[in-house]
Amino acid sequence: MTQPERFPPDDPREWMGRGRGNLARAKRRAPGDYLEDLCFDAQQAAEKALKAVFISRGVEFPYTHDLGRLLSLLDEVGDAIPEEVRRAEILSDYAWASRYPSAAPPVTEQAYADAISMAEAVVRWAEKRQ
Repeated sequence: MTQPERFPPDDPREWMGRGRGNLARAKRRAPGDYLEDLCFDAQQAAEKALKAVFISRGVEFPYTHDLGRLLSLLDEVGDAIPEEVRRAEILSDYAWASRYPSAAPPVTEQAYADAISMAEAVVRWAEKRQ
């Protein structure tokens, strides 16, 4: 298998490519996969797609996993955020709460499906802004 085309880290295509890769991995469920890990990839897909929008606008972004904060900052620079994209801010919990074993309840099938749907919405929205 060949590697995807690579771009410099300040190129939004690199961030979108990485985000698409995270989304593909999140959707490629295999026996033994933890839904928590797949939801983490969904969160990463959304985060990298949002950061690609910042880069394409020439706007610096904070190094954070907080999608709500990133969405608010994009809103401040004039990007109208549709509700289906704004919903994805709840994916932020997967950036830290689900990455390691914890006392948190396991991710449900429905929560996993919702995470994929939200990440797809963010990636689609970000692709239109490139």
